[in-house]
Amino acid sequence: MASALAAKMGFNSLLRKQAKNFSVRICTMESDMEFNCEVKLKGKELFDLVCRALGLRETWFFGLQYNVKDTVAWLKMEKRVLDQEIPKEEPITFQFLAKFYPENAEEELVQDITQHLFFLQVKKKILDEEIHCPPEASVLLASYAVHAKYGDYDPGIHKPGFLAEEELLPKRVINLYQMTPEMWEERITACYAQHRGRTRDEAEMEYLKIAQDLDMYGVNYFLIRNKKGTDLLLGVDALGLHIYDLDNKLTPKCSFPWNEIRNISYSDKEFTIKPLDKKANVFKFNSSRLRVNKLILQLCIGNHDLFMRRRRVDSLEVQQMKAQAREEHARKQVERQRLQREKQMREEAERARNELERRLMHLQDEAQMANDALLRSEQTADLLAEKAQIAEEEAKLLAEKAAEAETEMQRIKVTAIRGQEERRLIEQKMIQAEMLALQMAEESERRAKEAEHLKQDLQEARESERRAKHKLLEIMSKDVYAVSTSTSFLYADSSLFVMSRENLSFEFKDTDMKRLSMEIEKEKVEYMEKSKHLQEQLNELKTEIESLKLKERETPLDIIHNQNAEQGTSKHSNFKKVPNSRHGAQILLCLPFIIRL
Repeated sequence: MASALAAKMGFNSLLRKQAKNFSVRICTMESDMEFNCEVKLKGKELFDLVCRALGLRETWFFGLQYNVKDTVAWLKMEKRVLDQEIPKEEPITFQFLAKFYPENAEEELVQDITQHLFFLQVKKKILDEEIHCPPEASVLLASYAVHAKYGDYDPGIHKPGFLAEEELLPKRVINLYQMTPEMWEERITACYAQHRGRTRDEAEMEYLKIAQDLDMYGVNYFLIRNKKGTDLLLGVDALGLHIYDLDNKLTPKCSFPWNEIRNISYSDKEFTIKPLDKKANVFKFNSSRLRVNKLILQLCIGNHDLFMRRRRVDSLEVQQMKAQAREEHARKQVERQRLQREKQMREEAERARNELERRLMHLQDEAQMANDALLRSEQTADLLAEKAQIAEEEAKLLAEKAAEAETEMQRIKVTAIRGQEERRLIEQKMIQAEMLALQMAEESERRAKEAEHLKQDLQEARESERRAKHKLLEIMSKDVYAVSTSTSFLYADSSLFVMSRENLSFEFKDTDMKRLSMEIEKEKVEYMEKSKHLQEQLNELKTEIESLKLKERETPLDIIHNQNAEQGTSKHSNFKKVPNSRHGAQILLCLPFIIRL
């Protein structure tokens, strides 16, 4: 080890001699950054440089991680970068990750960027199965991840198959059930549709609030061996130290909360935990190497400091950050309400425009129908006029025939004086002619009446034509009025939008901030009701997919999780209630925390 360290120091010294600067690549969960740094740069200076580039102020949760052989290490803040056991590469690569986890993400994470970085890191750990997640919780978490990426669910945009390329569920969960990707997408989309109205930040926070209740959330595991030579796992998290069996990372055998630990120390590979109760047994164990003991001690110190810090009054910087966060939240809330009002006004204007277009179409249909009726009336009038003309001609022809019959009758009367026989014949002919004339006269009179009736029908048809033309003129005048009304309405709406944009201003008064604080307190009260609803939703999801579960594919962690769920146990079951009052904090501050190398 000494020779390896000497070689490492020689490599770093060679770097300092060859150049005054060196390159560093920082890999975050979203993107990579590169910096050209001076040789004398310390770890704290590099860390602050990265935090400024990200706009991050809650720096106490994060660190710069790098790999050393078969384990990981965190960059020390007080030492120079090149004086540490960093990889022999150019550029030097570090992972910017969360080193410590909060007890309650909603209360402790103030900045949106802090919340977003935690969301990305926890999501990756769940998908990589570094954090065990039950199937029903996996579906719900996936729905919040989809909402954080795509926003509100829109059936017109988010059609079946839009999640085909997304990695949303752990492979263990997918293999555990006889379900197709389409079936998984259907269940995720059903949950996703219920999150309408949430912002991206709210969806990410809901994700973290569910994830922080998982048994493996925020726990760093280390392989250790007790005095009897039994291999165990040591878990370090925000609440304390936990001892696990090798095959059970969910339920600890015993736990040591930070407020019950009096002293932690190590000598070479032996690590000692002394409880606050002097009558309690001292727990000792051995780790694989000295480097692991140093890493355990770093995590213990950092988690203990944050544990004590949470139970003290917030520093001025944190108070300022929380005040700024509240103001930003209030500003975003007002902005969301304004956008919601504008959206509602646009929707109402769109509905009004659609209604006007519908009415215009209706009026146009009525106009078309009136125009068709007018055309039919004109055609009927022309037909009646033609029939009347034909009737008049027939009447004239009958009159001419009647005149001819009268002339024939006169001629027969003149020749009637010729002989009795001729007279008798003539009288017969006269009688016949008179009867014929009478019939022709009656027919002529009937034709005349028919012609008069047709004239009346013609007059009525012309009157109907006049009324149809008058109705068409009225409808056309209504069309012009409707169109002008629609245009003025839309102009009025658009001017309203302009006025709303030009006159938009906000003043945050003390009364507004008090009201906002009361609303925030009300939201905290409502959180318990939402948690109950969340548990019901998880149970419903579990019931839906339980029939498709393949028992033979369950992992040991799945079996342990189901047993814990039936027994109601978790990693917090061994904890006594931790005091949160300021008086309790003062007592904890008096506890000695001695580090002996």
